[in-house]
Amino acid sequence: MGSMTLLDFVGVLIVYLYVGLLLYIFDFISKKDSFDRRKLIHIMVGNIVFVLPIFDTRWVMVGLAAAPFILLTFLMSPRSPIGPNSEASNTGHDLGLFYYSISWTILALLFFENLEVIAVGIICMSYGDGIASLIGKRFGKHRIHFAVDKKSFEGSAAMIFGSIGMISLVLFYLDAVPENVLIIPLVVLIATLVEIFSIRGLDNLLVALTSSITYYILIYL
Repeated sequence: MGSMTLLDFVGVLIVYLYVGLLLYIFDFISKKDSFDRRKLIHIMVGNIVFVLPIFDTRWVMVGLAAAPFILLTFLMSPRSPIGPNSEASNTGHDLGLFYYSISWTILALLFFENLEVIAVGIICMSYGDGIASLIGKRFGKHRIHFAVDKKSFEGSAAMIFGSIGMISLVLFYLDAVPENVLIIPLVVLIATLVEIFSIRGLDNLLVALTSSITYYILIYL
């Protein structure tokens, strides 16, 4: 286990300041349209992918920047033994942010040496799922009847195009754009199918893990 470096410290600091700022804005600034605000937070937390290259040490990313949010988001949820503290966790699925934190922790543990793999999972989970919910709520007219939860073709299409665009941008930032142009659309399509068939809340776990594992298989195996 390597020692914590200055860059590790900076990375952890940025993560906590950024997430803390988002939660502060969510809980204390505006109280209107809680669903939209929750989904915007859901999307914006995904921007942590731009901080990933700062970290030098796996255990710091996993143990200090990711895992602590598992306990924090559970304590913020309605299932907390000390009572719910944040509107961010009280709107939508009560364990959504909790699953979100588990996903990030698992991805950081498994794929620290391949940051682009972590990024793909986080983007599909944050931007993809978040955009699908926002567009589906506002413009979803054609329901997917075989979906486990209430899903629309408009929302799923938004997830596909939004995820492809954002993943392409992030992979360019990480200098890790795949040579095969079909890989990103294929991963996003699989992630969208997982989102369609996921039980509400579990999509925050399953979409991230499925998309990252699929991307890793297609790139490295």
